[in-house]
Amino acid sequence: MRIHIFTDSTCDLPEDDVAKHGITVIPLYINQGVRSYLDGVDLTREEFYRRLPAFHPSPKTAAPSPELFLQSWNKIADEGAQAILAIHISEKLSATVNSARIAARQFARIPVTVVDSSQLSLGMGFIVEKAAQMAELGHNMEEILNSLQDLMKRTYVFASLKTLKYLRRSGRMNFALAHFGELLQIKPLLHMNQGNPVAHRVRTQGKATERMLEWLAEYAPFEKLAIVHAGVQLEARQMLAQIKHFLPHGEIPIVQITPALGAHLGVGALGFACISAKENEK
Repeated sequence: MRIHIFTDSTCDLPEDDVAKHGITVIPLYINQGVRSYLDGVDLTREEFYRRLPAFHPSPKTAAPSPELFLQSWNKIADEGAQAILAIHISEKLSATVNSARIAARQFARIPVTVVDSSQLSLGMGFIVEKAAQMAELGHNMEEILNSLQDLMKRTYVFASLKTLKYLRRSGRMNFALAHFGELLQIKPLLHMNQGNPVAHRVRTQGKATERMLEWLAEYAPFEKLAIVHAGVQLEARQMLAQIKHFLPHGEIPIVQITPALGAHLGVGALGFACISAKENEK
């Protein structure tokens, strides 16, 4: 059975990997005033982060409609796919996976399985890539899903934010808490594993970096490790020098977070996506 892997633009997989595995990526929307952009299509990441501080009103994001999923799935079916596996950003962070579920109930041409990745950014990207690799090798849907369940348990994404103002402006957190945090110069840390987004707070950027390095030491050794950032490529490169020893024989890519996530995290977010090796499963 030819299984086609489908995901959304928050997966942060590099374009070369998407093309290599024949993955279909559906974009989220970024709405800024009267303008609406397709994430990863109408606005480059570099341009978005350059313009983000001056955007007024603040950009909002929206999930793809069920109709957009149906259009995409029909195209995939026309091209010969026999089944679809749609893997999307955690439902605790976006309505995207629920939109896909609504579409799946209406789609009868070929079987569609919708999976909540329990992750975001390249944490989801790693999961999507694994599914595509297994589909290429001829694994059936049950085998792929069983493997992904194991992988999700060992996948972590965590990042420090330079400021709370973007979360506040995007409406994704309580206004009073965001303002209070800025007055105290609190540096927020966001941590994601198995669909559970957790916020931590430290007082300085140095403490934020120290906490993230502690998490890396706790979750090591790794199958996969990457640096993710929002418009701070130089800082990401400097971070790479500090963490190479965590994956001494593998590549640690540096990936810029897609605007659909950057609109909420803000310029300066910097962190990691990683998969612990099986022997280190928590």
